[in-house]
Order: sequence, then C-alpha cells, then structure tokens
Amino acid sequence: MQTHEINNRFTEHFRGRGHTVVPSASLILDDPNLLFVNAGMVQFKPYFLGDAPAPYPRATSIQKCVRTADIDEVGKTTRHNTFFQMAGNFSFGDYFKEGAIEHAWSLVTNSRDSGGFGFDPDRIWVTVYEHDPEAERLWQRISGLPPERIQRRDAHDNYWDMGVPGPGGPCSEIYYDRGPEYGEEGGPVVDEDRYIEIWNLVFMQDIRGEGSPKDGYPVLGELPTKNIDTGMGVERVACLLQGVENVYETDLVRPVIAKAEEFSGKRYGDEHVDDVRFRVIADHMRSGMMLVSDGVTPSNETRGYVLRRLLRRVVRSTRLLGVHEPVLGEFTKVVRDAMSPGYPELASDFDRIDSVIRNEEEAFLGTLSAGSKIFDTAVERTREQGAAQLPGSKAFQLHDTYGFPIDLTLEMAAERGLSVDEQGFRELMEQQRQRAKEDARSRKTAHGDLSTYRTLLDEHGATEFIGYTDLRSTSRVLGLLRDGAPVPVAGEGSQVELVLDRTPFYAEGGGQIADTGKLVGPGVELEVTDVQQAVPGLSVHRAKVLGGEVAVDTRLEAGVDAERRHAIARSHSATHLVHAAVRDAYGKRAAQAGSLNSPGRMRFDFTAPSAVSSDVLGGVEEEVNEYLQQDVEVNSYTTSMDRAMELGAVALFGEKYGDRVRVIDMGDYSRELCGGTHVGSIGQLGVVKLVNDSSVGSGVHRVEALVGMDAMRYINKEHMLVNELADRFKVKAEDLPERIDSMVTRLRDAEKELKQLRVAKVLQSAGELAGGAVDIDGVSLVAVRVADGVDGNSLRALSGEVRGKLGSRPSVVALFSADPDTGKVGFVVAVSPGAQDRGVAAGELVPSFAAHIGGRGGGKAEMAQGGGSDPSGIETAIEALRKELEQVVARA
Repeated sequence: MQTHEINNRFTEHFRGRGHTVVPSASLILDDPNLLFVNAGMVQFKPYFLGDAPAPYPRATSIQKCVRTADIDEVGKTTRHNTFFQMAGNFSFGDYFKEGAIEHAWSLVTNSRDSGGFGFDPDRIWVTVYEHDPEAERLWQRISGLPPERIQRRDAHDNYWDMGVPGPGGPCSEIYYDRGPEYGEEGGPVVDEDRYIEIWNLVFMQDIRGEGSPKDGYPVLGELPTKNIDTGMGVERVACLLQGVENVYETDLVRPVIAKAEEFSGKRYGDEHVDDVRFRVIADHMRSGMMLVSDGVTPSNETRGYVLRRLLRRVVRSTRLLGVHEPVLGEFTKVVRDAMSPGYPELASDFDRIDSVIRNEEEAFLGTLSAGSKIFDTAVERTREQGAAQLPGSKAFQLHDTYGFPIDLTLEMAAERGLSVDEQGFRELMEQQRQRAKEDARSRKTAHGDLSTYRTLLDEHGATEFIGYTDLRSTSRVLGLLRDGAPVPVAGEGSQVELVLDRTPFYAEGGGQIADTGKLVGPGVELEVTDVQQAVPGLSVHRAKVLGGEVAVDTRLEAGVDAERRHAIARSHSATHLVHAAVRDAYGKRAAQAGSLNSPGRMRFDFTAPSAVSSDVLGGVEEEVNEYLQQDVEVNSYTTSMDRAMELGAVALFGEKYGDRVRVIDMGDYSRELCGGTHVGSIGQLGVVKLVNDSSVGSGVHRVEALVGMDAMRYINKEHMLVNELADRFKVKAEDLPERIDSMVTRLRDAEKELKQLRVAKVLQSAGELAGGAVDIDGVSLVAVRVADGVDGNSLRALSGEVRGKLGSRPSVVALFSADPDTGKVGFVVAVSPGAQDRGVAAGELVPSFAAHIGGRGGGKAEMAQGGGSDPSGIETAIEALRKELEQVVARA
C-alpha cells in the first residue's frame, strides 16, 4: 500500500465518522516553544489550552512535521528522521477514551476491502498507563485482546504533557509484532525493535503544574473538558504495509536514494559508511524542500540555520560519495515527484523552492573553496610544529565559521596524512549546544502565564473590532491589569492593560504595527501606546493613565490617532502593490517573506531567485506609481478559503488561515488574504518611493519605501541636494555623474602617486635603519617603529631592503607602523637564513610581543606579519621581542 493511499484511507475513515478534515498546518507557527511544528496536535493547541473555542467538535489531519534535536544521528541508524508525517484524530470535548479506541482499532484491523489497513489482530499489542484501568478494560471489551497483550507501563512511557504547565493525560500505544526474527518475545516492554509502535492515543484529562507527572509530580486536577489527541506514524505504517525494513526503503524516500546511487555509481546496502550518506541525503532533502516550501530560507539564525545545516549535510554527503558537481537540483525533482500528490505546493511552487536550494548549494561550494584554504593553512602549521593531529579548536572553527561538517574535515585530514582531535572538537560542540539549550530554556514560557487573558476571553468572548469602518467608539472596560495581574482601579501615572468590549484600535499583526490614540471618560484620560492580542481574539490595550482614575466597567470614548492610522494604511496598501509588482518581475518564486507597515514607511522582504538588480527595482517602482494614477478602488470581503484560492488570492507563508478569510482586492492587479487596514482607493497613496534595498539572508531580499507625503519630502530633499551639487560643480544636474566620476578618478590617481612617493621615501631609509642594528650574541637586530601610515606591502619591502643592507650577517628585522586614521598597528618580522640556523623563527617570535599591541599574527620561519589595535604599546613590544631573541639565541 503506497503512502498516499495510507493517508487517504486514514482521512476517509475519520471523515466518515464525523470529523472535519483539516489541512496540514505550515511547519512554521507562532509558538514561542517550537522552532518547527513537530506533532500533529500543534495547530490545535489553542483549542486544547482553551485560548480559543474549537470550530468543530472533531477533526483529523495529516500533519507534516520536522524534528531536528538529533540531526547528527540521522543516517547512522534507520530509526532517525528529521521529516515525517503524523496522522491524527482529535476530539474537543466530544468523544473520549472509548471512541478513540474504537476508531483506532477499526482502522487498524478492518480489511483493506472495507477501507482499513488490514493488520492481523493477532499481531497487535497495546500498552496503557499503569494507573489507567479504564483504558485497559475498554481495550479488552472493544478489541477482544487477551490480557497478556495489554501491557501496563509507568508515567515515563505512557503519560503525555507539553513539557510546560497545561493539559496532560495518560496515553495508550498500539504496537505491531514483526515476528521472532526481529527480537525477543514478550511484547513492547521487552523489545521495541520487534514490537514497533504505530499509533499513540492521548487521553487529555489532567492539568499539570510546574512539575510533570512523568517525574513523579501530582496532577493539579481534572480538565473541565476532556479531549483526545492521537498520532499515527505514517512512515512506520508504510514500512509495515509495504513489507520493507525501514522508512528509507518506502515509496516516498527510496527514489532519492536511487538518484544518489545513479550519480555516485555506488549501491545502497553495500557499505555501511556509504549507507549513512545515502540516508542523510534522502532524509534531509525531504526536510529541506518542506521547509523552503513553507517560507524558510537559509541563514545563520534559528530556522534558517537549521535549513542551511540540512542542505549542507546533503552537499557533504554527496561529496563523500564521490560526487563533486552540483546535484541538489536533481534531488529536488525527485522529492517533488514523490511528495507532490500529498503536498501539491511542491509542484506549484517548485521553481522558487528549487532556486533557493540551488543557490544555497552554490554558496556552500564557494564556502568550501574558501574554507579549504583555511584548512590548508592549518595543515601546514600542524606539520611545521611536528604534530600529526589537527587541533580540535581548528576543526571547530572550520565547522562553526565556514560550515565544514566534521566528517569532511576528517576525510580531508586523512588525505593529508593527519588525524583530527575529535574529542576536543566534540567538547567545543557540546559547550555550544549547552549555551544554545540555556538560551532556549531562558526564552521558553509556560502556557499558564496567559491564564488571566484566557479567563477574560472565556467570560466575555472575543473583542469586537470595528476599526475597519470606525476610528471612534464608546467602549466598556471588561478587564484592567497592572503588571499582568487584575486590578479593580488604576490611578494617574499607572501603566495598565485594558480589555474592552469593542475597539477601533488595530492590534499588531500581519506586518502592521498597532494603532495608538486616546481613551477618555468622566474625569479620566489614558494614552494608548500599543495593542496586542495576548490570546487569539482578545485585544489588550497598553496605556498610561494621564489623569484621573480608570476602573472596571468604566465607559470610555476610544479614539484612534487618525492621521497615524491613515499613514499606516497607505503603507500597508503600498506593500500589496509592491508585492504584486515584484511578482510581475520575478514570477511566483518571489514570495513575501515578511513585512513591516508603519506610518509613511514600509518594509517588504521577498524570496529572490537570484541577485536583484537596481534596474528591476526601478521598474517595480515605476510600475506601482503608474498604477496609482488609475486610482482603483480597494475592496475587502470575506469568503471561503477555497473560493479565495479560486480567485487567485495570494496567501502568505507561515500565516494560519481559517475556513473564512478576508480578501483585499486592488483591481485585478493585486489580490491578497489580509486582515490589515487599507486605503479606500490606491490614488490616496500619492507616491511610492523605494529608498533602500539589501540582502537579509540567503535568497531573501528587502526593499524599503516611503509613501505619501513622506515620499514627497524625500524626493524634494534629494532634488535640492542634486541642485546644490550641480551648482557647486558648475554643471547641469544630468552631467553630475560624469563630473563626479572624473573627480574620483583624479583623486585615486593622486593617492596612488602619494603612496608611491611615500614608499620610495621609506625604502630610502633602509641604510639608516641597518646602521642602527643592535648585536644580540652574534645576531643583528633591527626592531623599530617606522613612519606612520606604511602599509603591509611596504613594510615587507622595507624589511627586505634592510636585510639586504645587513649582508650575510645573521639578522632579525622587525618593523612596526601605526595608521593614524584607524588606530591600528601593522608589523613585519623577517629572519635571515643565518639567524634561522641559530634557531630563530619569525613566526615563533610573534607571540612574545603581539599582546603588547593588542594584536596577533603568524607566519613561517623566514617571515611573519600581523596587526594590533594599540599603537601605544609598540615600544614595549619591541623590548619584549628583544628579550625573546636573547633567550632563543642563548638556548641555541
């Protein structure tokens, strides 16, 4: 049975039992505790936590998931995967244990002809929580399983919670017995290789506190509404139904390995070390494509870093298989063809996904080239020191700075006859992991922190937002908080949070910043500085009491700062138009990757398939402003998600949409799903002026623009500046570029001439410097500070001239020069062959004095150079070098 058929059977089984079929959520959700969605229940957390009412009593989904905690273990065994699919069914206060067990048992054991998976009931085992006799009795009654095939386990194995205060409960797991050839008899408590888990049923009935029942802490009480959360591992079921040993041999994964076999000429199953590489390629390509599909782009931070690491591990693995040319673009096609029946966006958005991955591969191949030079230098220094092992610190630097996987460093070192201090490397990696864990732990928040807001939402319902049509309203204070705690009243000077029954204030969201304004009542006035949705549907107004007292149940006149709101609306509408123009220029591959709409200014990030030229951006700006002349009416309406997609509305990556969505139309030019505020017609924007563009990550470009009067003021300022420059240069404005180019050329020529004169003057001092040489036990030392502003090349040339003047005498020449513009110091140390014979090496002298100038450097026996940041320490450095030379010569 193919994987897509497994998913279809699961979906239809639960659809036929009254469940709403919910599409997979994006891998990126706004959850402070998660980097990526890693379980089927994540998108339903607001319903389980009580943050929002569930729109349906029953639901089912096939959720794409990514887990990267053990990314380094992927490939070493067949049990680890970063990407997987979790099929689940969920009940929100509807059926409970009995229903969950009945639904699961029937799908698992019903015949294939009747829509089930057709597993042999005699090979099914289940586990239950040791303190849940109800579940044990239900399994016996519903399935007829004998008592010995229903095993009890402790809280560590069969109790579930989110890892933070909130809901939890016992769980029950379904296992399949693969047979005696896979291990010992005795059920899953004895051998989980033979008895493989396929489905976990969570009976969400408890409230846990700071400590988890998994660790022996008691539950705080029962949930008022009991829920069901289940997860069936699609890939594990596919292994069993397809009769293969592991997920890497299933229908959606094996084709990637086959393509890698084709490129490398090697065969999966022949050598374990190669099998590891095949599995890394297959797993990481699926994860990488799914992440890019959901809007992640490679970078050096958070999600983008994980994606970059996944893709670079693929490149590394292909190289270790002997494939050195770019091949990721071929793997993307294989993943698309295998996965798109279940995830059609992989096909419809393939050009963009493929472009991002190809660009990252190209960038990494360039990084490998640069890192290889650092590696070569490290190898050379290791050999000079007579060592046979590359330091762990150097391997860590190659990994952390240049993205070199340790396996690649090991392979390259072995080719050069060296080993690597893996222990030192892993210690540094572990230190980095611990720092990352501590950072993540410090950011992690408990769901209990929002309990006050949830209570207000439960008691009063969602805040009515009237700000699309009205900027003023009479509102009643439903809740008043100070420092996160409810208070009945707050006086002058207090910083408070208010929850109103209705509000014209827009809460920050969708890239649009929050409204500000005033709340005024009998004898009281407040200034609203921010509005946020602490929990979905509840607008929380952050304000300062300017005078009087405000209390719960007070009626206030709410007024938005109209001028500021209109300026923000112009920026938001401009963002939609710029988005449309960018898509016209680059196609669907140019997808929005973020935005910020503030008064008179907008920022728009988009995925760029290649370098973004100024000509294209100029065309974007011209196209937008031409369209503004048509003064097209801006329309907003609510419709179903399916209808919006039929109309061609653009949905944004990472956003979660319900069944009903709001659409913003600007003629046929722009149509997007959006909850923000906009102008009535596009002519109200006036002018849109792009003022800055930059790259903010691999494949992500950012443009910034001014809108309306802010744009006009900017244009006027530029116009005045151009006129002033034209007047000063005595040319017409259109001739300025040519005149400035000419002046810059003359200045550069003059600088070159001055540099040549300065070098010539410095070189003329070689004889004088040689004449001041000091004898150190038969070695002539010239260690001096030369004129300021002498660059490294000139210092090297001068050191050669001085050595020449000293003739065949053993000599050491150390020259220092400070740059008055930067405050930096440069130095060169040159050692003659005669001095080298006395045991003197330039590179070994540097550590004796570099710290005195706040610097470092290095080199070979005959020449070393470096720099520092403290010119005041030059004389001390010279004295330290002299003493070191005395000791070296004495030892010789």
